Amino acid sequence: MAAESPQSHGADTAHTTTTEAEHGSGGLPQFQFQHWGGQIAYLLVLFVILYVLIARVFTPRMRRVLDERASTIATALETARQVQAEALDQARTGEAEVAEARARSQRVAAEARARAAADSAAVAAVEDAKVAEKVAAAEAQIQKARDAAMTNVAGIAEDIASAIVAKLTGKAPAAADVKAALAGRPGAR
Repeated sequence: MAAESPQSHGADTAHTTTTEAEHGSGGLPQFQFQHWGGQIAYLLVLFVILYVLIARVFTPRMRRVLDERASTIATALETARQVQAEALDQARTGEAEVAEARARSQRVAAEARARAAADSAAVAAVEDAKVAEKVAAAEAQIQKARDAAMTNVAGIAEDIASAIVAKLTGKAPAAADVKAALAGRPGAR
């Protein structure tokens, strides 16, 4: 075997370095200036494609979903406001009926007392008893009418609250939770 001379070894190293520089095999191609033009072109093409996809496909779909969601919520809130207004109107109507019935019963009582006082003292006692019974019956009727009106209001409020929660969450709440929420108490969860 012949020993290599240091000069021939140096020549081989110089030849290898020039060959790597000529073929570009040294280092990463991303950092070599001759490849930057193509990389920038691909970057611009991909950016334009992604921009068009986002602007023309994904954003309109998301906007449509968000608009539908906002519309559903607004409709549910408007319905709830209308139902609440109707319930308040019914409560006011019930209160007006109660006041009218009281006025009527008081008028009837006053008339009966006047007639009884005019007839005689003995008849007055009997008539006062009859008037008192009529007042009690009228107030019981008024109380029944008021209780019925308030029961309807509470039932309607429970139905609407349950429907709103079911519409917004997709799951119907428990009746006990709805009643507790309407009563102003936290649910037992």
